[in-house]
Amino acid sequence: METIKTLIFNRFRILSLLTISMVLSIVLLMIRMKLHQSFYLLFLVWNLFLACIPFAITTGLATTSKISKLTLFVSFGVWLLFLPNAPYIVTDLLHLMHSERHLMWLDVLVILSFAFNGLILFFLSLSDMETILKQQLKPKFIVPIMLSVFGLTAFGIYLGRFLRYNSWEIINNPLGIFSDMFQLIFEPNLEAWIFTLTFASFLAISYWLLKAFSNSKCN
Repeated sequence: METIKTLIFNRFRILSLLTISMVLSIVLLMIRMKLHQSFYLLFLVWNLFLACIPFAITTGLATTSKISKLTLFVSFGVWLLFLPNAPYIVTDLLHLMHSERHLMWLDVLVILSFAFNGLILFFLSLSDMETILKQQLKPKFIVPIMLSVFGLTAFGIYLGRFLRYNSWEIINNPLGIFSDMFQLIFEPNLEAWIFTLTFASFLAISYWLLKAFSNSKCN
């Protein structure tokens, strides 16, 4: 019981800081909208909302005292489906090519602030899931699962950014998405493979670097 109380307290502190950070992002976006007299980049708010979903899932799991194997399996599947939405915001930097040069600095700041929140949500959610999996599975399975998560997340980002698929299309259009996935996997697509490998490497190294830094501060 004491552990759960401590977890809830820590979660409240993290949520408070995240809320402040996300409010700042929205304020920056509103300033941008006022100066440009344009709603361009407003989609970042929706993208940030989607980025919150995997963190909400792992927060629910982390504050549950007992998790059944079935609950974990289903939750993990839904979590993995929405997880790419969190680091996906980094690729919104591509929209800078449409920015006006004299205020590009503001667009850079706006997109980076949203992307930063997306990455923080991704790392926090991933850390929660790793902890949960360590409680439920044998240690030998953890590293392969984590490596797979990084790869699948990067591949999911590619599907979303370049093939314009959304997370819920696994239900609305499963044949289309699986057809394109198999084509990318079995027919050589250099861009898809390079993107997946490089983005997965970036996420993995960043995550383990932050974990190492966090552990060193605790010791």
